[in-house]
Amino acid sequence: MKLSEKDLSQIKEKGISEQEVENQIGIFQRGNIKVDISEAATLGKGIFSFSEEEKEELISLYDSKKDSLEIIKFVPASGAATRMFKALHNFVDEFDPAEESLRDYLDKKENHSLQRFFEDMENLPFYDLALDYARRNTGNFGDLSHDEQRLELVKSILFESGLGLSDYPKGLVPFHNYKDGLRTAFEEHLIEAAHLIAVNGVAKLHFTISEKHEEKFKAEFDKIKDRAEEKTGVKFEVSFSFQDPKTDTIAVDDNNEPFRTSEGEMFFRPGGHGALIENLDNQTADLAFLKNIDNVVTEKNIPEVVEYKKMLAGKLLKLQQQCFDYMKRLDSGKASEEEIKEISNFVKEQLFQSGKNFQSLSSEEKIQYLKDKINRPLRVGGMVKNEGEPGGGPFLVRDENGEISLQIIEGAQIDQDNPQQVKTAQEATHFNPVDLVCGLKNYKGETFDLNQYVDPKTSFIADKTKDGKPLKALERPGLWNGAMSKWNTVFVEVPVSTFNPVKTVADLLKKSHQPD
Repeated sequence: MKLSEKDLSQIKEKGISEQEVENQIGIFQRGNIKVDISEAATLGKGIFSFSEEEKEELISLYDSKKDSLEIIKFVPASGAATRMFKALHNFVDEFDPAEESLRDYLDKKENHSLQRFFEDMENLPFYDLALDYARRNTGNFGDLSHDEQRLELVKSILFESGLGLSDYPKGLVPFHNYKDGLRTAFEEHLIEAAHLIAVNGVAKLHFTISEKHEEKFKAEFDKIKDRAEEKTGVKFEVSFSFQDPKTDTIAVDDNNEPFRTSEGEMFFRPGGHGALIENLDNQTADLAFLKNIDNVVTEKNIPEVVEYKKMLAGKLLKLQQQCFDYMKRLDSGKASEEEIKEISNFVKEQLFQSGKNFQSLSSEEKIQYLKDKINRPLRVGGMVKNEGEPGGGPFLVRDENGEISLQIIEGAQIDQDNPQQVKTAQEATHFNPVDLVCGLKNYKGETFDLNQYVDPKTSFIADKTKDGKPLKALERPGLWNGAMSKWNTVFVEVPVSTFNPVKTVADLLKKSHQPD
């Protein structure tokens, strides 16, 4: 690949090296690498399940340690609400009340989510506001037919002449309507954080956002800060960051040559949520709770969610302390054969890592192997019973060296041409709701360099378009997938009631998003 002076200047401006671009081109030439699933993680084999008594013990452990730790809530929030309202955009483009009835349109689309929306839209948190705009914008709203009114209401939800919600970041869309006013997903994260991570009366949250939405988020925080602090009795420290341009990835054409814009420039795209490992790496906290912006609950359900999050954190602290104690012993050079055996059992039974040649190693090699396995960032992830929701799942995965570890795997990573792999994938009993607690420091109190624990081979190539032309895009290893591939990982079952994502606007009509 020959790059021009103009190309090199463009690369330099983005903070990317020529070598990095060549490496990315090499990934396109190589193609996607499928994972080798050993078996699905299930209860008792990769996923812990705790009794009520065990849960209470772990919650107590977290509560007893919390005030001595720096804790942050890390929320990926750069997503726009566009996808959330996609079916409504299609509706506005396609529906003509003079040509067909709303009922006929909905029957033709066979979209259950869209049908739910129109059947129950009066219960949307922002319905009254949308109705006010529709009345103002039409002037004769009361004279319109039922179907015409529905069309005008949808327009008032989507476009600038009304609420303009489809241009909002998802985090700033009103999710819940309480007696004292509307709350966005952003505000609900603050309320939850007050109950979960407040240390000495202060809760720290970090949101990764799109740079173009920074002023909107800051304005929203200024608007709600006093209200949220008065309600919870907790002070909030909120910080924001953007996806670093140097994590953008080059796009290529069908010949794996750089895709060129109409101006002849190379085209770079954001590298997906996996690029946010850089943002997480910049945090200095001991613990980070990680959850997506759209997975929030109404206030009445917060106690249950917090209870299970504390349980996950208690499990992490318990495991982490054991790792720290073992590291001190291994570093001392005085670990006995009996202790080495004990530590290797811990790595296998508690961290679900197994090396096929461990027993053949010398004592010194065993110690080095165990130090390498234990001295890593640690994550404990809640897993939900699979009830048909989309999302990756927990699996025991074999690497190129034959070693097995716990991973979160997306459907696109599975070899669909291998019947055995497909069968194993279908045996999954749980899925990943993105409910993580992360331990970011080693036993000496030093922050891990998270970039050292990414598996670059799990980058993913996707087909996209630009200006109507096809291209191949490169997604960096997913934040909770390949970007955390070499972390120590533990999964714990949590109830589905703790998982309430809003993927389409109709999800706001579910009972879990309706305040009393």
